[in-house]
Amino acid sequence: MKLTCDEATALCDKNQYNETTLWEKVKLNIHLFLCKKCGLYSKQNHVVTKCVEIHKDSKLIKEDFLSEEEKEHIKEELEIKINQ
Repeated sequence: MKLTCDEATALCDKNQYNETTLWEKVKLNIHLFLCKKCGLYSKQNHVVTKCVEIHKDSKLIKEDFLSEEEKEHIKEELEIKINQ
């Protein structure tokens, strides 16, 4: 069964939180192998998730919102990671 790009990105989001079944992971990985745009989406999604986790763990995020300085810092990190 072939996935559309919309279905693949939804599964990619779901996979970030370990909520996909084995069969969904198999279908997603096949789609990501064949579709470079979805592969890039998956990579960017992973980078954003990791950056947020790092900042939460380092206690840089102390409230429910980010300061302009924190936003700029995250933006710079994302640009570096995406361009790697």
